[in-house]
Amino acid sequence: MRLKRDENCVIGEKDKKGSHEEEEEDETHPNQLIPDRKLGGTYDDYFNGDIYDNPKSPGEAEWGAFDHSNMPYLQHVKNLSIGWPHLRYLAQWMEITTSPTKWQLIKDLPPYELAELRRERARRTKVKAIDFISGQPAPAIQHVASPEALASCLNQPPAPGATRLYIVEDLSRDVIEQLGTKLDIDPLFFREHINDYTWYNTRDPWVELPDLDIVSRSRSYFRLTYMQPRYFKTAKSFRMAQRQAGMFNVLRRLDVDSEHESLFDDKSATVALVRSKASLWIRQANNTQQAIGVLLIDPSITEGFPLWRGYRPFRNSPTPSNRTPFEVAPGTSLFDDLIFWIQETPQKDIDAIENNPRAMAFRIMEIICAEWLTLSRYITARLGQIEWEIESPELFQVKKIYLQRESMNFNMSLKKLHTWRRRLPSYRAMVADTRTKLFPEHDRSSRRQDCFADLEKDFTLVAAHIDDLLSRTERIAAVATAVTAIEESRRAIEQNKVLGRLTYLAVIFAPLSFVSSFFSMSSNLSELTETIWVYFCVAIPISLVVYMLVDKNWTNNIQAALNKTKEAKQKAGKLDCKP
Repeated sequence: MRLKRDENCVIGEKDKKGSHEEEEEDETHPNQLIPDRKLGGTYDDYFNGDIYDNPKSPGEAEWGAFDHSNMPYLQHVKNLSIGWPHLRYLAQWMEITTSPTKWQLIKDLPPYELAELRRERARRTKVKAIDFISGQPAPAIQHVASPEALASCLNQPPAPGATRLYIVEDLSRDVIEQLGTKLDIDPLFFREHINDYTWYNTRDPWVELPDLDIVSRSRSYFRLTYMQPRYFKTAKSFRMAQRQAGMFNVLRRLDVDSEHESLFDDKSATVALVRSKASLWIRQANNTQQAIGVLLIDPSITEGFPLWRGYRPFRNSPTPSNRTPFEVAPGTSLFDDLIFWIQETPQKDIDAIENNPRAMAFRIMEIICAEWLTLSRYITARLGQIEWEIESPELFQVKKIYLQRESMNFNMSLKKLHTWRRRLPSYRAMVADTRTKLFPEHDRSSRRQDCFADLEKDFTLVAAHIDDLLSRTERIAAVATAVTAIEESRRAIEQNKVLGRLTYLAVIFAPLSFVSSFFSMSSNLSELTETIWVYFCVAIPISLVVYMLVDKNWTNNIQAALNKTKEAKQKAGKLDCKP
């Protein structure tokens, strides 16, 4: 079975951007589609009911027909969903093995294909178990590629004195089952990681309501949201990236920056911002057990390029006298890059983990902070281009057919600016939430000064950048609105001048037409030869009288004309007097 995608939602209205590229119709397997209302057609976000419907949804009879007696964690989540309704979404996610809204896209596949698809998604496992041992320069890393191997790894205690971190790329049902059961993890930790919504409709069953600080303060986990800017050279490349995102178990969508086209942009290129999350759970060490952490990260879109080829390495470049060999991050995926930088962790930072287990996440926090800095630089560039359009609109002329829909280039600039006025408050909230969770105020007095604490200054700078960008958008909007108002006033004045000329013509010709019509009532034209002078004697005075009635300032106009005539005669006289 194949579904045709709506190319308008994929390309972001390339025709509106001036591109003449012809896009071929493209068929995509339902398993590669991202569940989103932009798909159109028969897609319905609420096919399985909304948040106010009966807890037993009609779709559960279709996807829930399997034996989950050997899944205690799933049963626990379903039992909890009676008192904690938001966990119902996690139970459905585990049963379907991906986003519940995707069920309507894949349910009509052939039974064998659907069963294999769900089995692959349920068993998907890509985990690294990393042991940080104080005093040892390099962490010990173990690769886990199946649910059975993960269960075996969880049953093996870390090395003596070690702090273990499980890094998980893309969640799956069996991974949640193993981690949740063996480590006794709060289901909300997984629930907050599986979707990417930044706002909610009043009917959405996947809504995440905020908890009171007094409740969330004692939790042993937190979730961070951020954006990854990515560059695609062609629309086809962007479609391939969307297909990759559709294969993820977690819901991750790409926000296309389709309205922004600079003078120097490639007409077929697209910049998209990938919604991303990273979640960290920590079990503190005590007398009977060692500290353990679970870090959930997103799978990577490999199509296209990181914007500007990605963030810089997290170390200074060697000087000419430094002949020490160095390695480069693979750049193939977030998972591979994170493992690389963890292996490059200095000894002092490894030693800090013993006293502060949060320092295990130091490297992913560096990457998140670097992505925010890249995004702020990108938004700065786009805002600068908008200011340039306002300053020099002649450099950004567009097609006449487009100008027929837009009154002027300033309106187009305001349209581009509105995108960032809408998104930047969300980004500011994401950064503020990150700072609150990483560096809470209630433990500031007892906080140790280590690599993790050193990141606070970097996130403070990111927050300042976002605030500056938001203030800048408001200033640009005020200037653009003022300039637009001035241009509209100028155009209105020009239109009034044109209407004034038409009024004068009407004033002159209306009396003439009336008089000529009056005199033409005679049927014998030869008789008019003796009375033609009467026409002029009547028409001219009537025209003058009507003109003086219409133009209240006729005396000023006559005086101005006389003054100009007098000045012209004086200039002519001076020229005659010269030898």
